[in-house]
Amino acid sequence: MPSLSELYQNVILEHNRSPRNFRPMPNADRHADGHNPLCGDQLTVWVRMDGGVLEDVSFQGSGCAISRASASLMTSMVKGKTREEATRLFERFHRLVTGTLPPDQAETLGKLAVFSGVSQFPIRVKCASLSWHTLRAALDEGIKTTT
Repeated sequence: MPSLSELYQNVILEHNRSPRNFRPMPNADRHADGHNPLCGDQLTVWVRMDGGVLEDVSFQGSGCAISRASASLMTSMVKGKTREEATRLFERFHRLVTGTLPPDQAETLGKLAVFSGVSQFPIRVKCASLSWHTLRAALDEGIKTTT
């Protein structure tokens, strides 16, 4: 029987191979570009709002498996949420990958819990959180580049 870490690794690899919402969005209200100069990850996040709700979210770019999987899962998790809900989810996710979220709360993040091991590799925190910071930049500024 595979271990929990093996299952988590498989989810990350699957989202890297077949990322969800991996496409440009020509009719987006907002977008932002993100770049991680430490490892070369770069992506664009697009958002289409309907009032205060993230009606559609997509991304495109290149990067490591953790970066692409995180962007894939992020777009799936925030779609249909309000801006405030997405912000709270980002804050909890960031606590998860930085190791400040209590271990018993990781599972409350659903599929995002697959990134719980990232906190053991500080250099990978930026990989996992780049898409989230880029989403926040798009929501805050409309059009922005973040590093």
